[in-house]
Amino acid sequence: MSFPLFSRKATPSVDSELVLQDARKIISRQISEPSRRSFLTRSLSLGGLALLSGCAIDDNDQVENVLMSVSRWNDRVQAALFNPNTMAPTFPASMITRPFPFNAFYGEDEAPEVDEADYELSVTGLVADKKSWRLDELRAMPQTDQITRHICVEGWSAIGRWGGVRFSDFLKRVGADTTAKYVGFKCADDYYTSIDMPTALHAQTQLTLTYDGQTLPRKYGFPMKVRIPTKLGYKNPKHIESIFVTNTYPGGYWEDQGYNWFGGS
Repeated sequence: MSFPLFSRKATPSVDSELVLQDARKIISRQISEPSRRSFLTRSLSLGGLALLSGCAIDDNDQVENVLMSVSRWNDRVQAALFNPNTMAPTFPASMITRPFPFNAFYGEDEAPEVDEADYELSVTGLVADKKSWRLDELRAMPQTDQITRHICVEGWSAIGRWGGVRFSDFLKRVGADTTAKYVGFKCADDYYTSIDMPTALHAQTQLTLTYDGQTLPRKYGFPMKVRIPTKLGYKNPKHIESIFVTNTYPGGYWEDQGYNWFGGS
């Protein structure tokens, strides 16, 4: 998970009516051009204005609502463009970033301490088997490794080696309804987020239990994180305590503050 790039303080210098005009133009257009580049070019203007202004323009509720509508519209477009068969790049061990950066919405010394002996992963929602899972049960499942790049919305990236259970295998094991829309996560540090089902079933989406061949360290999300190399960093929750499958939009910690929900490719 990562910090948003901008704060949500009002900026009086931004002309709200101009923002509204730009947003209306974006919403009214249809995705008719065959080129993805042309679509992105014409849809970035409003987002660019919000980033350059350093805010979500909270002094005008109407503007805020329009910006949120544009963000949700962008989510739908990203979901339509997502190809579940396209893999994120992988890298040789020589390219691993050492040390891998700590990233969260708090300091490293504030990361939650989870007792392994007491830990149980709660699984609820649209699943056949709602039993809780201990770490030794998760470790007994087939494990996979990946060396992939973590991309933070703040502008930096790092390559790490992650090991754990392919999430699609876990969802199959618990009898998840894979026609459901969302999979949500709640964490020991009060973080929460959610992803679309196609991303959950992607071959590289992983319930991560190790980092660089060792038990996942506390600073990287012990006892378990979700590694999603097709998503930005804030969509990779750490210290996971519960997973749920649902058709009701679950939102997310940053997403509920206006950040794009889909957050990936």
